[in-house]
Amino acid sequence: MGALSIQHLLVVLVVVILLFGAKKLPEIGSGLGKAIKNFKQSVSEQEANDAASRNKDKDGNKPE
Repeated sequence: MGALSIQHLLVVLVVVILLFGAKKLPEIGSGLGKAIKNFKQSVSEQEANDAASRNKDKDGNKPE
């Protein structure tokens, strides 16, 4: 009951095509891909900033 079968995926695909239209799907996919890319980039930048501030704290420097 928890797994999606091929029939479920086809029904979802048909509903998405009916709602958005075939011409709009590439734009939606492109927008979603860019959003995920930007999210990953900002998370990795934040982790790098956190690691740099942790290194400053370990060296005995006061955080700014």
